[in-house]
Amino acid sequence: MPGENLTRAEAAERASLVTTRSYDVALDLTTSPKTFVSRTVARFSATPGASTFIDLIAPAVHEVVLNGRTLDPADVVADSRIRLDGLAEENELLVVAECAYMHTGEGLHRFVDPVDDEVYLYSQFEVADSRRVFAVFEQPDLKATFTFTVTAPAHWTVVSNYPQVGEPEPVEGGRNLNGGKDAGTAVWRFETTPRLASYVTAVVAGPYHGEHRELTSSDGRTIPLGVYCRASLAPHLDTDEIVDVTRRGFAFFEEAFDHPYPFAKYDQLFVPEFNAGAMENAGAVTFLESYVFRSKVPDATVERRAVTILHELAHMWFGDLVTMRWWDDLWLNESFAEYASTLAAAEATRWSTAWTTFSSLEKSWAYRQDQLPSTHPIVADMRDLEDVEVNFDGITYAKGASVLKQLVSWVGQEHFFAGVRQYFAKHAWGNTQLRDLLTELEATSGRDLSAWSGLWLEKAGVTLLRPEIATDDAGVITSFAVLQEVPAEHPVQRPHRLAVGGYDVHDVDGSPRLVRTWRVELDVDGDRTEVPELVGRPRPALVLVNDDDLAYAKVRLDDRSMATAIAHLGAFTDSLPRTLVWAAAWDATRDGETPGRDFVDLVLGNVAHETDSSVVLVLLRQLASTLDLYVAPEHRAATQVAAADRLLELAQAAPAGSDQQLQLVKAFAGRASTAAQLDAVADLLDGRTVLDGLTVDTDLRWELLTSLVAGGRADETQIAAQLSTDATATGQRAAAAARAAVPTPEAKERAWAQVVTGDELPNALQAATIAGFGRVHDTALLVPWVAPYFDALEDVWAGKTSEMAQNVVVGMFPTDLAGDASVDVLAATDAWLAAHPDAPAALRRLVAEARDGVRRAVAAQEADRARA
Repeated sequence: MPGENLTRAEAAERASLVTTRSYDVALDLTTSPKTFVSRTVARFSATPGASTFIDLIAPAVHEVVLNGRTLDPADVVADSRIRLDGLAEENELLVVAECAYMHTGEGLHRFVDPVDDEVYLYSQFEVADSRRVFAVFEQPDLKATFTFTVTAPAHWTVVSNYPQVGEPEPVEGGRNLNGGKDAGTAVWRFETTPRLASYVTAVVAGPYHGEHRELTSSDGRTIPLGVYCRASLAPHLDTDEIVDVTRRGFAFFEEAFDHPYPFAKYDQLFVPEFNAGAMENAGAVTFLESYVFRSKVPDATVERRAVTILHELAHMWFGDLVTMRWWDDLWLNESFAEYASTLAAAEATRWSTAWTTFSSLEKSWAYRQDQLPSTHPIVADMRDLEDVEVNFDGITYAKGASVLKQLVSWVGQEHFFAGVRQYFAKHAWGNTQLRDLLTELEATSGRDLSAWSGLWLEKAGVTLLRPEIATDDAGVITSFAVLQEVPAEHPVQRPHRLAVGGYDVHDVDGSPRLVRTWRVELDVDGDRTEVPELVGRPRPALVLVNDDDLAYAKVRLDDRSMATAIAHLGAFTDSLPRTLVWAAAWDATRDGETPGRDFVDLVLGNVAHETDSSVVLVLLRQLASTLDLYVAPEHRAATQVAAADRLLELAQAAPAGSDQQLQLVKAFAGRASTAAQLDAVADLLDGRTVLDGLTVDTDLRWELLTSLVAGGRADETQIAAQLSTDATATGQRAAAAARAAVPTPEAKERAWAQVVTGDELPNALQAATIAGFGRVHDTALLVPWVAPYFDALEDVWAGKTSEMAQNVVVGMFPTDLAGDASVDVLAATDAWLAAHPDAPAALRRLVAEARDGVRRAVAAQEADRARA
């Protein structure tokens, strides 16, 4: 039986038999808090006499009528499919079903606002969850038009991909049985969409607060803009900022793509309990509602929201207008949007250093993913939906975008976008494969990209670049080469277009500054590339391979350059080279080449000089990982205490009200463990200590309180008291995390039961509880759960939806016990993998990836142990 899976071969066979035309989808969202009525009329052509199936996941199917012929649901419905035999050349299929609301962020998600008990719904269909809402041929190459009709409580707002037709029509005698206020019901009708893949269709419904603007597209059309959030968040919705970024993105992309915005309107909806950052539903983009800021957040988070807005807007062209044929080319959708959004942010918004953020955040994600045993080519082999579900990773997004950036550097930005324009013009509203894009880029650039594609897109792994420098007694360079080292598992030498920069220390306005004195751009290929143009020049204080971050490769600094960097890391005149030095130091730490404590010292000695908020955010995350995983266990306690003390000192010394101050206070609260440190946290929370410019707002109060809970200085009494003052969805999540962080075996047992064996928690509370479970100062609290974790894996995978199962498998893995003397996590993982060779491939992949994190941590601990 197929269960809920669909293979690539099945999809290709179905596409050879069926051509979809249209769907009329009618949803009644008023009937129950558990289920809703779904009525679908699908029209499609087919090979006469053929048999196929349409997809639907529903608790009950009431009616199936094919070309006027009534089919017995008991005979034709199985698992997630409805069998369709004896097809005609032209077909009309009616399916009436009772579909289920979800609490997992998949399908049609239902949420009750604790502030006013109102119900909010939103759809999330990628990868294959439109079939949870209506009967559909669920694959991206069977595009069709969609006409949605929705019956909902009359006081709601309902949004879909295209504008509504007229005003909602009241239903005489209609009652709302779905929860919240009952003020009658009404019917919303929406215009028919252009041809879309079903995964980018959308229905969002509830008493959402909406604010409206408009803009003029490049073709002269007026495009309505809507920005929505829950009513209880309305005071915090900064619509003007969101729309400003959106306007800039529209202007940038319409010019760059030479194609007007493809759809009739553009709504952006911030929705509760969303699993990802956002989703590119055509004309109705959904976002994580944490992007509505009710408390002060780091500037890095504001920038992340802006880039996310631009990312989803880029998808309107790359993904929605032109769509991949099958999920093998998922990377092309996501990588292009990632590249284009960063470019737009850097060139069209106030975030002019967006490429620094990209280097620090996205590329570090890519390098980490590319060194896992599960790494894969950018063009991945997506055999079925289960493969796709676990492939929204650092290769698909960040490596792909990095490689596209390098391609642009190689062929030239003008030629690249000329090819992209031709691609949109030729394939609008259709489906494509990678070859279709490469054909246009080859035509505009005059380059044959087949060899480039073979090396960069079709083979896995990341190479490492080192400079080899020889000088004479006068310090003049006598030879210079770039060495390329390949991983044993993926021994592929790749060509790189990159720059090498030379930096010296100069006095600038009375302060020593690292200034670039020369830059050479070249092609690196093979294991050794000579750079003769540098011979005869004075050797600079610091040599940076891959200056300007054009190439996708890990980099090492030579010893003299690293010594200069450590002494003058805050003295760079630009943020990007400093970030590249940080990345080199971090990679060397993760690779076990330098001791973890050296990286701790480097961060704590230099983070105060960092001017880029996103880089500070990444460095503090890397600091936490190093303290928890890469410092040898026998040195960890002392190093952690000293680090927390230093973080408090840095927070106290940071400029009043600065972004840096806020981030350092949060980082300190996350590390505080001693009596004195916890006293400092309590004093901040209670107002006995006041840092100039720091507002202890609602979200920061939760972080400080959770720090005290994890340290054993607060308990359920204080958690409940704080929740009573913040009885919101965000407050509920914070309380769930705090309760799971209580440092007792009983609290850990309750959290385990909730997320592993139970099914009551919605996705957001599940994620919060998982985060709290792992927040411990004494890792002995986690040791008893190693064996139960492995015992539960198969049941978790079989019994939960994909998203919820992945959260458990990844989030509850005992990574923090790497190197623990009382339990051998590596051996336990190996034993499970050996005993379960036939477990689902996606599950084995996640477990193998987690194992590699432990292996890497143990190796890094050995390097730290060897430090003098």
